[in-house]
Amino acid sequence: MGSSDSPGAFVLTWNAHQTSLEWAIAMQELETISLPHSLVEFSSIIDVRSPIEFTDDHLPGAVNLPVLSDEQRVEVGTLHKHDPFSARILGARYISVNCAEHLRTLEQTWSRDHQPLLYCWRGGLRSHSFTHILRSVGWRARLLEGGYKSYRKYVLSNFREQLAGSKATFYALTGLTGTGKTRLLSLLKQAGAQVLDLEGLANHRGSLLGSQGPQPSQKLFEGKLHEALSQLDHNQPIYIEAESNRIGQRSIPAALWQKLHSAVVTEVRLPLTARAQLLLEDYPRFLSEPVELCSLLDKLRPLRGHEQVDHWHTLIAEKDWISFLQSILGNHYDLCYRPAGGPKSNYQKPSRILDIEDHSEASFQKATETLLNL
Repeated sequence: MGSSDSPGAFVLTWNAHQTSLEWAIAMQELETISLPHSLVEFSSIIDVRSPIEFTDDHLPGAVNLPVLSDEQRVEVGTLHKHDPFSARILGARYISVNCAEHLRTLEQTWSRDHQPLLYCWRGGLRSHSFTHILRSVGWRARLLEGGYKSYRKYVLSNFREQLAGSKATFYALTGLTGTGKTRLLSLLKQAGAQVLDLEGLANHRGSLLGSQGPQPSQKLFEGKLHEALSQLDHNQPIYIEAESNRIGQRSIPAALWQKLHSAVVTEVRLPLTARAQLLLEDYPRFLSEPVELCSLLDKLRPLRGHEQVDHWHTLIAEKDWISFLQSILGNHYDLCYRPAGGPKSNYQKPSRILDIEDHSEASFQKATETLLNL
C-alpha cells in the first residue's frame, strides 16, 4: 500500500501474495463518519445505490452516481444466491465500468479539493469500491458508516426525539377548501415566521384535484419532514395547515400527528365567490387541461351522482369557471369538511376565527398581520 500526496488519500496495490484477510483489512482503512454529524463540511453527498433505490429515499441533497444499474443489481443479487464468488466477479466488472464512466464527468465537474461523502445500502462493497477509487485519485472521499440503513434509523429515532423535546407551539390553520390557508402560510413565511409546509413536502394539496405530480415515497416524505423540522427553532412558534393524517397517498408520522393534537387552531373564513376566484388562481393548469379535470371528476360519480358530475362537465365545456368552482365547493368539498374539534378531528376546537373579506393581496396581507399578532 502506498500513500498519495493528498492528505488522507492513498493508493491500494494488490498482488497474489496478499491474503484475503489482508485485503479485508485494507478495505477497512477508510475515513468514516456516523450520524448525527453535520454534513455541511462535505462538497457533495453521493448515493452509489441503483436509481430505483435512490428514488425510494436518499439523504437530503444527495446525488445519484450508481455503481450498479437497477438491472445489474438484480442480476448480481440473483447470481449471488447460487454462486457468491461468481456474483462478486460480475459485480466488480460492472462497478469498474460504471465508476470509469462517472470519472469522466467528475474530472470535468469536481475541483481537486472536492470532498464527497459516499454511501450505499449498508456501507458495503459498492460504496467502499468507489470511495477507494476516488481516494486513490486524490479526492478526500469519506464513507457514511452503516450506509443508508444507518441514515434511515437515525431519521426515525431523531424525529421522535425532536418532537418529544420540542417546546414550540404549533399554530394550525383550518377552514373550508379554498379559504387561502396555503397562501397564508406562504405570506407568514415571507414575514419571517416558521412554517412547516406539509402539503409542499408531500407534493399534494390534499384533495381530489390536489395532485402536483408524483408524490415522494413515504420514506422520502419522512426524510424531507425530518430535515424541515431540523431547520426550525423549537423554542419559537411553528405554523401549519390542519391536514388530515393522510396527504394524498402519504401519511403524517404518528409522532407529529400526536403533537398536532395540542395545536392552537385558527379557523379561516372567506366568502364563497372569493374562494372560487382564489382557486381559479391556484389551479390554472385545469383551464388548459379540461379533459384531465373531467376525468378526475368522473371518480366522484358514485358519491355525487351522474347528474351532478354531468352538470360540472357542462360548466367546464362552457368555460364557466366561477360557476363550476362555486358548485364543486358547495356540492362536494364543503360536504366533506370535518371541522376541527369535531368527533372525527385530531385537532382542538378553534380558539379564534379569522374572517378575510376577499381574495385580494391586501386582504391576505392584513390577515397575515393578524395571525402574527395573535
